Amino acid sequence: MNHPYLDPSFLVSWSRLTPEAIKPDITEAISRAKTNIQAICDLPLDSLTYENTFGALEKASEDLNRGWGRIMHLDSVNDEPSQREAIGEMLPEVVAFSSSVSLNPMLWKVLKAAAACDWVKDLSPVKQRFIQETLADFRESGADLPDEVKPEYAEIEAQLSLKTKKFAENVLDSTNAWELVVTDEAELSGLPESAREAARLDALANGHGTEEKPEWRFTQKFTSLQPVLQFADSDDLRRKVWEGSCTIGRGGEYDNEALIAEILDLRDRKARLLGFGTFADYTTSRRMAASGANALDFVNDLHDKVKPSFLADMEAVRQYKEEKTGKPVEKLSPWETSYWAEKRRRELYAFDEEDLRPYYSVEKVMDGLFSIYSGLYGITVTPRKTAVAKPGEEMLEGAVEVWHPDVLFYDLHDSETGEHMGSFYADWHPRDSKRGGAWMNCLSVGEPPRGGNPRVPHLGLMVGNMTKPVGNRPALLSHMEVETVFHEFGHLLHQLLSDVEVKSLAGTSVAWDFVELPSQINENWCWERESVDLFAAHYETGEKIPEELFAKMRAARNYMSGTAFMRQLCFGKLDLELHARWPEYKGGALEETDERILADYRVPMTHRGPSVARRLTHIFADPTGYAAGYYSYKWAEVLEADAFSRFLKEGVLNPQTGRDFRRCILSKGNSKPAAELYRDFMGRDPDAEALLVKSGIL
Repeated sequence: MNHPYLDPSFLVSWSRLTPEAIKPDITEAISRAKTNIQAICDLPLDSLTYENTFGALEKASEDLNRGWGRIMHLDSVNDEPSQREAIGEMLPEVVAFSSSVSLNPMLWKVLKAAAACDWVKDLSPVKQRFIQETLADFRESGADLPDEVKPEYAEIEAQLSLKTKKFAENVLDSTNAWELVVTDEAELSGLPESAREAARLDALANGHGTEEKPEWRFTQKFTSLQPVLQFADSDDLRRKVWEGSCTIGRGGEYDNEALIAEILDLRDRKARLLGFGTFADYTTSRRMAASGANALDFVNDLHDKVKPSFLADMEAVRQYKEEKTGKPVEKLSPWETSYWAEKRRRELYAFDEEDLRPYYSVEKVMDGLFSIYSGLYGITVTPRKTAVAKPGEEMLEGAVEVWHPDVLFYDLHDSETGEHMGSFYADWHPRDSKRGGAWMNCLSVGEPPRGGNPRVPHLGLMVGNMTKPVGNRPALLSHMEVETVFHEFGHLLHQLLSDVEVKSLAGTSVAWDFVELPSQINENWCWERESVDLFAAHYETGEKIPEELFAKMRAARNYMSGTAFMRQLCFGKLDLELHARWPEYKGGALEETDERILADYRVPMTHRGPSVARRLTHIFADPTGYAAGYYSYKWAEVLEADAFSRFLKEGVLNPQTGRDFRRCILSKGNSKPAAELYRDFMGRDPDAEALLVKSGIL
């Protein structure tokens, strides 16, 4: 095919997706989409059917969505200058087209006429829902705006895309710009051996030190940063790493403060153009929260319930340091809270989280993960050979092409019918060209069998930045990293097990404050003995986690839970306040605004770092993303804590309960309102206090 990004083949030929092909491919995709849209616009109003209106609209931009989705994926995992330049050139074109669809008066006229036709009532409930959701999408994208206002709306969309992309680039570039090279091994006291060895190998790979005279390189990637702050005895080393974190999105060419203000201003203008009081009201209007005020009330109510536990946590750490040092401690420093909290945990529970790492090799974790959900949901997961295509060399026979040697590939089938439900890539380790964090995405949406045609499988991916293999040892994960693997696989199952006849309603295309339920419920299986034994085995001996160590892990589960809870509420509060009350904060310095909003969510410390907003890609690296939606993590945690209570009651590996969760939640996508799907599984509305009980706060 002459346009590799648009190639409809199920498996992607990544080596053909070059920066040079971006402009011609996306230009062609936009042209095809425009032709398809025009065909709908030209329909006589007495000839409208579902297939030639809403059905045709869903397919109109398939090539563009496929091509641009692959480009955005490569932007996340394989950033490089020529690709970045090509994306920057085509981004305005893509946004302009996308905005033009909902602002097209002829198309809107046809769709409204079709929705009013008598044949609508004879459609399946899912197609009827798709029509209503599409009409709502159009209205929220400016379809009912006066003609003289539509150009302003389109310009806002274009600017949002450019500025949020620049925000993401600043975070990645400022992260990569910082390093700390240690030459004195004595400074590494307290660091786990795995972290030391990873730092030594990273230094060697970047031209620092030798085998005979080693040096150790630390960066702002989480797998490098976090062990230092949690374990390093050297206060000076921890302080330097913390100060490094203060440079992300701050200062010089990478400073994000002005971008944040511009993004917030654009979002606020967009919401008001569409008739909403705030951007928070705009984003939540069709979510479970229903309004920005309701979402804020949810966060504020949790804050009031969690605050005593949070303050008790922090005071206990302060007193512990004072006791151990024999010196008065008025305030803690931000680079020492994790360190002293970890020392106190070890003393209270005789538990060192690093003792778990040998039991969590990434290969065994993945095998066990598949075993757990194969039994619960009636699926089988099969690995495939992978290879990176190299110029002038033939691909390994039978291998699936991937974008990097670290990437794995799997097929997922229904174990009862044998149907190929979907396939997915997994890319677990950090590199400089890859953005931080962990995520799941869909490369192509499948369809259930219909009209005599077989099932079309889904194609997805899950990506993380987990601990790398060190020396001859496999990648040994922390418990938190294991939870992340389970979390992203939950998102993936939500997509791959989707059985919805309309692609736009399939998989993770659900209300944003419901989308984290399938992912966050999965983390519970990292704590139950039955399930842990299926993925945790010592990488050398194959032994299971000893009962004493497992009991310590369970006992320490809710240690500092008030602090962890408050940290997430901080993000949700800052996000909602900025988007619900932007006119009130506009013009103020970011740090002052941050302090004003979050003063009651923190304890006084010796130093205050810059606002987390500067590097919060969830909120500012996408035109919408998690903007005015970060609260949804806690909202969904309430749902998952309550929903998992059914598994605890009926058996954490009970296949009947698992099949019910697949049938009621994972397979349904957005085919019904989220609240109905939840009631289908639980038989009732959620228990609002389930999460506080699970966290040990109530």
